[in-house]
Amino acid sequence: MAEMPQGAPLYFTHNTLTEIIRESSIVLLNRHLAAAIDLQGQLKQAHWNVRGHGFIAVHELFDKVAAIVADAADEMAERCAALGGAVAGTVQVAAAQSFLVPYPLMIADVQKHVFAVAGALASFGQSVREAATTATKGNDADTADLFTQVSRAIDHQLWFIEAHATAEPMPIKKGERT
Repeated sequence: MAEMPQGAPLYFTHNTLTEIIRESSIVLLNRHLAAAIDLQGQLKQAHWNVRGHGFIAVHELFDKVAAIVADAADEMAERCAALGGAVAGTVQVAAAQSFLVPYPLMIADVQKHVFAVAGALASFGQSVREAATTATKGNDADTADLFTQVSRAIDHQLWFIEAHATAEPMPIKKGERT
């Protein structure tokens, strides 16, 4: 696996966070950068291959969401660099390190793509929320804030994607949790 070695030397910075905090955040940022690069690729796969009723709206939406994910990846990579870290942002690293479920290649149906994309966005969003908590506990408020911003953007896009699903709503009984 082509990942940055734990304790890799940091580049000089006047950033006042301790080296331990910066190293921890760099690992967290690179982990999510790999997944974001994978997610962007999954969205483009869906964008290129979607077919069926509502094609143009979903085709354009997948492209828009891919651009938003690319912006989030850029923010994570730049934060990593600002902390004095080396950014591990190649496609090869993303393929080796992404925690996302591989995207199904042989689908075309709009609803199957909506389902697959929604699952990938939800998984990434959950991990980003956990990363925000980890960064907060690690005393890096700015990295936590970045992950919170990414989480908010991903949840917003998940809502747009799920609006294209044809499934009926599932009523939740009082006191029941999802």
